[in-house]
Amino acid sequence: MLKLYGGARSRASIVQWYLEELEVPYEFVKLDMQAGQHLQPEYLAINPMGKVPAIVDGDFQLWESGAILLYLAEKYGKNPLSLSERATFTQWVLFANATLATGVFVEANREKEMPRLLTPLNEILVRQPFLLGNEFTVADVAVGSILAYIPLFLKLDLGAYPAILNYIQQLSERVAFQKSIGGRA
Repeated sequence: MLKLYGGARSRASIVQWYLEELEVPYEFVKLDMQAGQHLQPEYLAINPMGKVPAIVDGDFQLWESGAILLYLAEKYGKNPLSLSERATFTQWVLFANATLATGVFVEANREKEMPRLLTPLNEILVRQPFLLGNEFTVADVAVGSILAYIPLFLKLDLGAYPAILNYIQQLSERVAFQKSIGGRA
């Protein structure tokens, strides 16, 4: 069975959300980060960086939430992915982790970057229910999790982005979200 390693209030909940969406059986191994379990030799053998999340899927080990999401989409997704679909998913996952997260959660960037990033996202979500159209994908997990963290952790006013607020609400009502991110907030 796939094992997901994580800690309280970590990005492991993003991976957990996607595992729940995919209905992949997994075991959640909660590491006590304050006690330093993530820095013990047993865990460092899985992720030498000592960060969470990480997965062990049979003999395969992988860390970094974005890489894990893309792996899960490829291995457990319902349909084989074309090269262009993989590239599009990669684009959105990298955007979520590298651009959106730093634009929102790094306070020095927030004033300049949030409008630049949230305005086009809002425009996309005015036209369609999910980032890539009418179907929920790994892109929604990656980007949606970052967006959902804004009201949970930063308490920023997103009133200028009504489509994003609606999107966050729709995502937060998903059963898989409630079993993961929603259950940890």
